[in-house]
Amino acid sequence: MEVPATPGDSACRLSAVDAGFLYLERKEIPLHMAIVAIFDGPIPFDLFAAQIESKLPLIPRYRQVVHASPYNLGHPTWEEDPHFDIRRHIFRVNVDPPGGQAELEALAGRILTPLMDRSKPLWDFYIVDGLKDGRGALIARMHHALADGILGTELLRLLLAATPEGSVALRKPRARRRKTPASSPSIVDAVVTVVEGSLQGLMAAEQGLLNLAESLLGDGQDDLKGLVDLLPEFARSVERLPFNKPCGGERKFCCAELDLADVQAIRQAAGGTVNDVILTLLTRALARYTKLHKESVVNRFVRIVCPVNLRRGQQGTAGNELSFLPVALPMDVGDPVRMLQAVSARTEAMKRGKAADMVALAASCIAAVPPALQELFWKGISQITLPLPLFNIICTNVGGLSPVPLYAAGRRMIASYPQVPTGYELGIGCAVQSYAGKLLFGLIADEQVAPDVNRLRDFLYVSFRELYRAAHIKKPRQVRPRRTKSKSAGPDQMKPSEPVEQVPSESAPVALVNVA
Repeated sequence: MEVPATPGDSACRLSAVDAGFLYLERKEIPLHMAIVAIFDGPIPFDLFAAQIESKLPLIPRYRQVVHASPYNLGHPTWEEDPHFDIRRHIFRVNVDPPGGQAELEALAGRILTPLMDRSKPLWDFYIVDGLKDGRGALIARMHHALADGILGTELLRLLLAATPEGSVALRKPRARRRKTPASSPSIVDAVVTVVEGSLQGLMAAEQGLLNLAESLLGDGQDDLKGLVDLLPEFARSVERLPFNKPCGGERKFCCAELDLADVQAIRQAAGGTVNDVILTLLTRALARYTKLHKESVVNRFVRIVCPVNLRRGQQGTAGNELSFLPVALPMDVGDPVRMLQAVSARTEAMKRGKAADMVALAASCIAAVPPALQELFWKGISQITLPLPLFNIICTNVGGLSPVPLYAAGRRMIASYPQVPTGYELGIGCAVQSYAGKLLFGLIADEQVAPDVNRLRDFLYVSFRELYRAAHIKKPRQVRPRRTKSKSAGPDQMKPSEPVEQVPSESAPVALVNVA
């Protein structure tokens, strides 16, 4: 897969969404995405760096830096980095001994904490040495202004190969055409840019409103009624959970994995989608985590925001093409299958009611505002503590990476755990990705707000076993390795030991909302 080059020789201006990720970012809200990937052997550093450099012509954005707009009237632009050096982007690090799961997760937390350096292209790779059992690891970061999760997955596929032989081959370098330095824009050019951007935003908002009205007021009136029926409980869900506190910026990372076949078996036996199963497991785990912190979950909801891909098959387009689907899910449904049905009913109602389209429409309206005011808006939002949270947690399914193993520099990738940005008052974030028959979870947390995020990871496993049994699936598979005598599991055992305690259910199930 080749990612299309940036069209034309002139600088490419960031969209309102892309620029928003730059405006919103600060120490407490680092807005880079990441993966923590495990390989079956140490990654040859020089070969890997040479491979990445040979593929950079396929990804022009990886050689571009962010430049502020003249007179600060427009959004920033992507421009060629005249001082690009691959050595400023690929680093070699050693994990602390003994190089087990705990040490790798701690290293990932330290790497994911600082903001990215905006004086160079907004990505970096860390090759990790010193893991137990002769394994290797890669921790890769990419700023959210550079790409969304879908494009990030496409780029990762481009940098890896489907065979060991293909993963050690270098692309023949192509001569880079020297670009004529662009002349400095005048004040007239800057004003024209502002007017054009605002008009485009207004037209996009108008078109989005017309499309939404046509859909809902035509054959979608029943869908709109289902959405309206959910509004009372959606409004009731606006309250903080234990991890909704001001963040400090220090990050903790942990991960989990399930067999994708087991998740598919649950979906087939109990209904819903794979995303519904993921949200069910996360909600039940969050309920346990909330009770662990001595808070009740009776008549309480967790408001989860799920990013939605808007590319509609146009893979490879640089930047962000996404919206968000908000769902409010009950935390006190005792039966796991009924919980899955409750989740499925609510997500289906929000989809049919075009909730993500409404969020996209709101984003279009913001895009119609002059860029300078957009910057003030996002920077102001990032520093204001609201009386009540807009939502509690982000959970993103970034899509399937590959159904078969991929390779880098001759090494087979065993697992790739994603990370979604979090911060502000969102102390925990959850990202999920499928790869080579596994469903891989990456949990990121603020050290100050949720230092015990590993307990949430343990509760994910407990919730999975409960749902698997409740769905009456015979011969459940082992979802974690057997306990060993060593203090830390090896990096090939990215699953925790059995939780010491299990928090019992606190209340009877709540009634489901009728969305028919």
